[in-house]
Amino acid sequence: MDDQAGAPELFLFLASTVHDMKNSIGVLSGTLEQLLSAGPAPTAAVVPATDADPAEPTPYSQMAHMLYQTRRLNDNLIQLLALYKEVGKPGYPFDPAPQQISELVEQVASQARILLKSRGITLELDYAPELIWSFDEDLVIGVLVHAINNAIRYTRDRVRLAIRVDGDELELRVEDNGDGFPPAMLEAGAAPMEQSRVNFLTNSSGLGLYFSREVARMHKHRQRSGSIALSNGGTLGGGCFVLRLP
Repeated sequence: MDDQAGAPELFLFLASTVHDMKNSIGVLSGTLEQLLSAGPAPTAAVVPATDADPAEPTPYSQMAHMLYQTRRLNDNLIQLLALYKEVGKPGYPFDPAPQQISELVEQVASQARILLKSRGITLELDYAPELIWSFDEDLVIGVLVHAINNAIRYTRDRVRLAIRVDGDELELRVEDNGDGFPPAMLEAGAAPMEQSRVNFLTNSSGLGLYFSREVARMHKHRQRSGSIALSNGGTLGGGCFVLRLP
């Protein structure tokens, strides 16, 4: 009984700790973005061309990699907090409202811009600016930003965000021109939520997919819920993440 009585306090303590970690990582990520926004520093005046090793990472590329890793950590912590608020506090408000798709795209692109630029990746946008749909803006932004960050891992040099109405659903696609998702990830994307497992061989917790499924499931209209899907192919020929909202 004592252990059960202490569980809510433990969950609250863990959530508070995660929140503090997220804030600290957010500061680090912001600092890296400021440094990277200035662009790569010239190296010719520092290292003679004859002595330069083209395979050796530059300080700029190392900072770009650091930014990618801090974004991954920040994504995970945000997802943990969102899941805690939904599961640990059932009364936490889920706030779907009519949203302008152009504003959603601008916010997502703005959050990804520096990371994409630092890694030489082009973000292609395909959407109808006048389109309006009802959804929880913060949660959907979290799903799309995570999908773009994940696409950065697999792409060669292009990522595409495409949003359109397909029948009676809003389809939001994040695609890349890499080699596609590995089979294990495609299987994880197709597996029912209750079968999700931590994969220690690939260092994948499945948290991103679990979070995206939960966000999709929370969006309901006339007895229908949202869904997600992973596939290979699409417009760019690589990996495709699809979020569908009723």
